Amino acid sequence: MESLKKNKDFRNVYNNGKSIASRYLVMYKLENNFECNRYGFSISKKIANAVGRNKLKRRLREIIREIEKKDNIIFGFDIIFIARKPVVDLDFHRLQSDCIKLIKKMGLYSED
Repeated sequence: MESLKKNKDFRNVYNNGKSIASRYLVMYKLENNFECNRYGFSISKKIANAVGRNKLKRRLREIIREIEKKDNIIFGFDIIFIARKPVVDLDFHRLQSDCIKLIKKMGLYSED
């Protein structure tokens, strides 16, 4: 799993990408012309303290790792997940189902 790290990469996805939102997460995607997906996570200081933000990022990275390993994900995109306030109350499995729902809605899930 590749990461988005640079501010210009995040801004590029925000300005040129498509977004979709659920109650817990907002997801942006933009085609990147690579053979892999690159992921970025944005979690505000308003959501949780440093320990909580890092825990949430670790959970999201693990969810993405599992989804890419066993599911039919379409590659070649930069994807950013932005956490919303109620996400703090979610357990791992509900967060995972929310991520999968957004990925399917965004059309990044192939059925074959």
